[in-house]
Amino acid sequence: MADWGPVVIAVVLFILLSPGLLFQFPARGRIVAFGSMETSGISILIHGIIFFGLITIFLIAIGVHIYTG
Repeated sequence: MADWGPVVIAVVLFILLSPGLLFQFPARGRIVAFGSMETSGISILIHGIIFFGLITIFLIAIGVHIYTG
């Protein structure tokens, strides 16, 4: 049986936290921009930190598992 929990959680968070897709924090000239499809270096860093924090919470603290087979 394969554990697909980490894979599914990582893919969903990667899509949702892509800078500029749904939101960008910090945006150019504003705090938050929604659907801007733009990005910056600091925005990539902030979104990476948020991604790391959420994936740590979901996989280590909560322990999400999805088994197949």
